[in-house]
Order: sequence, then C-alpha cells, then structure tokens
Amino acid sequence: MFEFHQDRNRYFQIQYENAVQYVLPFIEKSFPINSQARVLEIGAGEGGVLRAFTERGCKAVGVELDPLRVEWACGFLWEEIGRGQLFYVEKDIYDTDLVKDLKGGFDVILLKDVIEHIHDQPKLFQRLHSMLNKDGVIFFGFPPWQMPFGGHQQLAGSFVSRLPYVHLLPLPLYRGLLKLNGEPVADLLEIRQTRITIERFESICEKTDYRILQKIHYLINPIYQWKFGWKAREQFAWLSSIPWLRNYFTTCVYYLIKSAK
Repeated sequence: MFEFHQDRNRYFQIQYENAVQYVLPFIEKSFPINSQARVLEIGAGEGGVLRAFTERGCKAVGVELDPLRVEWACGFLWEEIGRGQLFYVEKDIYDTDLVKDLKGGFDVILLKDVIEHIHDQPKLFQRLHSMLNKDGVIFFGFPPWQMPFGGHQQLAGSFVSRLPYVHLLPLPLYRGLLKLNGEPVADLLEIRQTRITIERFESICEKTDYRILQKIHYLINPIYQWKFGWKAREQFAWLSSIPWLRNYFTTCVYYLIKSAK
C-alpha cells in the first residue's frame, strides 16, 4: 500500500486539489457551478471532493458506507456540517430514500473512483434518474478495468501492489497469488466482479437513457500529479478511438452525462 493511502490528511488534500484543478473545470465546460447548486457524492469517503464544491457555496450531501471514513469526513468538514451546508448519510446508495435520507433531488451527482466498486451498475444508472433535478448532470471518473492498476492491486500490502496488469491473470492464478501473500482476497476479487470498461460504461449510458455531454480519456491520471509527481496527460486521440485496446493504456476517464428522458 502506498504511503498516501494511509495518511488520511494527505489523501483528503489530494482529492480536494484534484477536484479544484480538474473535476470542477471539466464539469463547468457544460454545467456552471454556482451557490444554488445541490450536490451529491456517492462514495464520498473523507470528503475532499465535496469541499471543492462547498467552497463554491453549494449545498452538499455525501453518501458513504464506511463508518470510519464518515468519521474522518466529519473531522475534516466540521465547519460545513456545523453551518448546515453539508451532511453525510452512512448507507449503501441502494438503501437511501430520496426524501427521508437525501432531502430531495440534485443538480450535480458525483461518482469519482466509485462506479468500479458498485454491483449491478445498470440498476444504479436507472435509480440516478430519480435523483437528478431537471437539467442536472452526473460526473463519473474511473479507471478502466484493463489499465495497469485497474484491479486496485496498489492497495495490497506486499510486492503485489507494484505489479501492473497482475489483476488480468486467470482467476485461479490471481486468487492464489493474493492468498499466498496474505492480501485481502475478497476485497480485491470484488473489483474483478464489478469491473467496468470504457465500452461497458458507454453501453450502460445508452441503454439507461443518458446522453454523454463530454468525456476525457487520460494517458496519465490527473491525480498522479500529487501521488507520484507525474504531469497529467490526455490520451492520444488515435488510441482513444480504438475500442478495447484503449482500456489497457488509459489510466483514467472522466465523463459528464445527463438524462435523455
């Protein structure tokens, strides 16, 4: 596991700065963010992304399953919570009630590095229709499954964390390698079950009645700027246009979609 995954203060700051410099500008190419916007983040973690929006005056809601991460978020965002600008819901998104838990619809819904963890993704896309206000948008940022670390093996505790493409081994070999090195087998294999590619994502959008407003494919993920000191770089246009092959060399994609209903 890399050091920044264990330092929650640093991780919060990385998420915040990435949102300010990349996520917000990407969304604002199609949807202006102002103090009237109501924002939901699914899988909000410690809240670094949400802070970028609350600084703009937005009202925000974070949904997060992990109680420890909710506790950290309450520590980082106590001022926003104290003035009623933000609150957290400690639930699975599938178990939330739009009125009772979330207090109404949203202008912007965020899923950053989350969709690849969610089971039954088409079901979630259908549910999101009911959560969007009129003309609202949904932001997705995720690593395609076949990219070098698409199995999230960087979270492992042994040398496995530094092996690109190891998650693409046949299942028995991959499971055996994880067990042999005392890794969290269930957690890492869950990513294998919920994996998502660029093609699958775009297919789900089409089948669940969403329109893609814009997209960026990155050769070098913007967040690597803070994690490794690598400058963000968009994917080569010719490679980005080749289905399936592009998944192996694209470390991150950003999409902004809206309901086509």
